[in-house]
Order: sequence, then structure tokens, then C-alpha cells
Amino acid sequence: MTDISASDFRQPRRHVRLDTILRLRWLAALGQLAAIFVVVQGLEYDVAIIPCVTIIGLSATLNLVLQTLFNPVHRLEPRFAAALLALNIIELAGLLYCTGGLQNPFSFLFLAPVLISATALPTRFTIALGVLAAVSATVLAFFHLPLPWDSAEPLVLPQIYLLGVWFSILTAIGVTSLYAFQVTEEARKLSDALAATELVLTREQHLTQIDGLAAAAAHELGTPLSTIFLISRELEKNIHNNPELADDLKTVREQAQRCREILSKITQLNSSGAPFDRMPLSQLIEEAVAPHRDFGIAIKIRIAVANAPEPAGMRNPAILYGVGNILENAVDFAREQVEVNAWWNAESIVISISDDGPGIPPDLLKRIGEPYLSRRRPAEEGEHRGLGLGVFIARTLLERTGARVTFSNRIFPDHGAVVQISWPRGAFETADQLADVD
Repeated sequence: MTDISASDFRQPRRHVRLDTILRLRWLAALGQLAAIFVVVQGLEYDVAIIPCVTIIGLSATLNLVLQTLFNPVHRLEPRFAAALLALNIIELAGLLYCTGGLQNPFSFLFLAPVLISATALPTRFTIALGVLAAVSATVLAFFHLPLPWDSAEPLVLPQIYLLGVWFSILTAIGVTSLYAFQVTEEARKLSDALAATELVLTREQHLTQIDGLAAAAAHELGTPLSTIFLISRELEKNIHNNPELADDLKTVREQAQRCREILSKITQLNSSGAPFDRMPLSQLIEEAVAPHRDFGIAIKIRIAVANAPEPAGMRNPAILYGVGNILENAVDFAREQVEVNAWWNAESIVISISDDGPGIPPDLLKRIGEPYLSRRRPAEEGEHRGLGLGVFIARTLLERTGARVTFSNRIFPDHGAVVQISWPRGAFETADQLADVD
């Protein structure tokens, strides 16, 4: 099967654009100024205006400096992005210190920088920012200026309530960051896996195109070679006085004949698998099985006789790769033999591939077909660990041709995995030559 290297498709973790963080910092600065204005002018509460405005002013100055020195589309290295997010936490802690600490309802904004890090930065930076936010919240629980409030009716919150606020902030930082990280990581893995699927199909398309070019070349070269053969034979008959020239013409004729025979073989090979020829189901199975017969595992093919004629479809690289990859997995895990059963009727077509290996572990059975999910143990993989993408790619390619792929285990006392691939007959016989990849 096609060999796939992780370097062919796997993308590094995204770097955050400077413009993204600057926009968030400007939004935070404007929001903080608006909040101070509402509290001072609208509610007429006593606020430490000078320290608050100084902190916001320093933040705005840093934004202007960064916008002046760097292109907004500049992508920050993870450590620099983490440093700016850490600065956001420190600035927020300073503002909260001046405005009541954890009594201030805006204390939950500690979540924002950690969430951004969880979706875009490596795990170690997210953990560091989470610890910084937790330490800042803990310090603010004990050290802060009074919460701006009506002096006639001061607000006094019980300590148990403040403890609950502190605990909820820490819990929210941990839980939401973990959730955001998990969702982002799953999306990244799925993106990489789909890129691998597209790469596999592209390579299969190239092989099919080469096959078609070989047929075209054989056809185009056939005419001039026939001309050379005929002329050399006629010249050879008419030359009697020059034996050396006659021998040369005989050599030319023989070599031209040899080229014709080679091109004839290419045409014959292509006639059974040309990209626009129909391929019976039995031939598809045999072509998928052929590369796996010499690995010490017996492969038995059983094709049920049906009243309906044998289905035939286009020679589809997506189907060939998908069936071949599932067969490869069956051979890898089988102890002695693999069985390939096929049957059809007027409505549907089914291919069942089973092995006598250990089967699919119950904890993986419901998740089989997801990217980066492998039942190989490290000891079985030697120096090259599998990417866990083979079944995902095979299932994706087959389902794009209209197939339904199901995974199960044999019924006790038998053991081994069973993969069943079924198509509506119409979908199999009219499947496009090449499956599209979104």
C-alpha cells in the first residue's frame, strides 16, 4: 500500500498572529476604560482612578509599540504569545487589586488568556498561564483595595462566599481550558488525517494517470513502429548484393518487432485495468488481494453464486486502496488465514474481510475508524510506530464511494475481526472513477 510519512501532511501547531492578540488587548483596554467611566460617572462610586488609568495606559502604549515595530500579520513564536497573554493576566490582576479583588465580578476574566492559550499554544505554556492566573486569584483573595461601592451602604461579602468565588475561578480555569484544548486537538488531528487521505488519493490518481499515459503511448507508438517494420522488411528483400547492409536491416526489423511486442504487452496489461474500463467485483477482489499473498498468511476468497449478474464498476483507486488497506490490516493481525467473502443481489453488494487474530478490543470497537487510533502495541511496531491512520483513510475513501463500513468481532468460540463493506448496487456500478476529497 502507499507509504505515508507524517512529514508529508502533518502541520505544526498554529502560531498566533500578533494582530489577533493586539485586537484582544485593545478590546480589553477599551472595555476597562468603559467600566471605570460607568462606575465613576454613572454610579458615582469612589475608584482609584489614577492607578487604573496608568495600568490601562501602559497596556495601550505597549500595543502601539508592537503595532509600530511589527507587521500585524506577523506570527508570534509560542513563547512570545505566551508572554503577552501572561502580561494580560498581570494587568488584569493589577486592575482587580485596585477595584476589590475577587469581589469584583470581572475577576472571571482570568479565564480568557488561558483559554486562548489552550486553543493555540503548546500545553506547557497553557499550564504555566493557568498557574499564573491561579496564583493571581489566590493573592487577590487576601490583598486588594476595597470594592467601589456606595459609602452609605457598604457591601460586605462573607468569607465563605469569597472562598467559593476563588474556588470557582480555579475550577473554571482548569475545566474550560482542558475542554478547549481537547476540542482543538481533536480538530487538528482530524484536519491532519483528512490531509493524509487527500495525499493518498492524489497518489492513487497519479498511478491511474500513468496507467492511462502508458496505454496512450503504446497506441501512438504502434503506428510508426509498424511502418519501420514493413519498410525494413521490404528493403531486406530487395538487397542481395550487400550482405552487411542486409544484416543491419534484419536487426532493425527484429528490434522493431520486439518494440511492437513490448507495446502489445503494455496494452494487454492495461486492457484489464484501464481507468475507463469496467472491473467485475471478482477482479477487484483479486487485484486487492494479490499484493498480500506472500506473507505467510493464507487468503481464502469465497464468492457466492447469485441469480443476479456479477456487478462491475469503474476501476476506482479509492475502492482499491480502501479494500487493500483493510486486507493489509487483516493480514497483519491474522495468525494463519484471512477470509474474503463476497455476495450480491439485485440491490446490494457486500465484501466481508475476516481474520483469525486477536480481534478488536472492546474499548476500541465503537471508536474504530477514528484518526490516530491504533490497536498495534509498540512492541509490534518495531522502530516505526504506526500513525493509526490506515483504517481512517480506508473508511473515508470507501464511504465517499457510497459504501457503508462496519467493524465487529467473530462470535465465540471463533476469534478475530470482521470488516464488512457494503454498497447499494447502483452506487457501486456508477461510482466515479476517482473519489473527491473535500
